[in-house]
Amino acid sequence: MVIVMDSEATPDHIDHIVDVVTTAGGTAYVTRGVSRTIIGLVGDVQQFETLDLRALPGVSDVLRVSVPYKLVSRENHDSRTVVRVGGVPIGGDHMTLIAGPCAVETPEQTLAAARMARAAGAALLRGGAYKPRTSPYAFQGLGEAGLRILADVRAETGLPIVTEVVDPADVELVASYADMLQIGTRNMQNFALLQAAGEAGRPVMLKRGMSATIEEWLMAAEYIAQRGNLDIVLCERGIRTFEKATRNTLDLSAVPVAQELSHLPVIVDPSHSGGKRDLVLPLSRAAIAVGADGIIVDVHPEPEKALCDGPQALVSTDLDQLADAVRTLPALVGRTLTPAPEPAVAAV
Repeated sequence: MVIVMDSEATPDHIDHIVDVVTTAGGTAYVTRGVSRTIIGLVGDVQQFETLDLRALPGVSDVLRVSVPYKLVSRENHDSRTVVRVGGVPIGGDHMTLIAGPCAVETPEQTLAAARMARAAGAALLRGGAYKPRTSPYAFQGLGEAGLRILADVRAETGLPIVTEVVDPADVELVASYADMLQIGTRNMQNFALLQAAGEAGRPVMLKRGMSATIEEWLMAAEYIAQRGNLDIVLCERGIRTFEKATRNTLDLSAVPVAQELSHLPVIVDPSHSGGKRDLVLPLSRAAIAVGADGIIVDVHPEPEKALCDGPQALVSTDLDQLADAVRTLPALVGRTLTPAPEPAVAAV
C-alpha cells in the first residue's frame, strides 16, 4: 500500500504514521518529494486496512498497489490459463458450451438432455446430483445415484461431467465420478468446501456469490489455488439487486474485469441469471460478445415436468438458435467453438 500525504503534512504526522504501521507489524518507507511525501507500506495488507489510515492527520489518500489474491492474479501470471476438463479446453482461443439438466432426475431424462446439449454444440455436460435449494422441501437431488446416472451418460455421449458439490464430506465421492467440481453461489464462501475442492485433484468451477464483489469472488478462488489447484474456472451467474424483472442481474461487466484481474477463464450462466427461457438466448449472445470463455445453460427434454428450474431450461426449438449462435458468434471475437469429444468406442 502507498500513503500519499497532504502538502501541509508535518514531520510529526509522518512519524505518527510510521509508528502506527510499525506497531501493526509492517514496515514504512518514507519518500519525500518537492511538494508531497509518499509512504510505502510493506506487510499484511488486510491488517493495514483495519487501521483506518485515511483518517489519520496529514493523509491525503491511501492506495493499494498489490492485490490480496496472489495465486489467481495476473500480477504473477501474465499468460491466461487454459483449464482442461476431461481433455476439453476452457479458455485461450476457445469458447466452450456447457449444457445439461439443472438436476439429474432419471437416466432417461439425463440422457435425452445430454443428447440435446451435444447436438447444440456442447462439449461438457452439466447436471446436478446434489441440489442446494432455498426451500428445505424442494427437490435436493439424487445424491450418489445421480452421479452414477451422469457417469453412464458420459460413457454413452462422450461428454465429460460438471456437477456440483455442496459439502466437504462429499468432495472425495463426487470427485470419483465427476470431471469437474462445481461450487455454487451459496457456497462461494464455504471456505472448508473450497479447500477440500482444491485438494481433490479435479478442475473446479467457482460460481460468483449472489451478493459477492469481484474481489471476494477472486479471494474465494484463492482458497482453492492455495491448496495447489490452479485449474479454476470462474462463473458469473448474476447478482442480487433491487430488480425483480429477472431472477438475478447478470453482471456482464464482471467478465472483462475478472479477465483483467485474473489469469483464470471466465464463463457466464445465462440460465440462472435470467431465470426465464426467453432470456437465455439473448444473454448467451451477449456473453459471447463480451468475450466470455464459455457459457453454461440448462436444457431439459420436458421442462414442464422438471423437478428444478424448468422455466429457464431450453427445449429443442431454443437449442437450434443457440447452436447457430455458438457456431457463428465466437469467430467475431477471435474465438472458436470447442468441439465435443467423441464417445469411447466399446471394446469388441
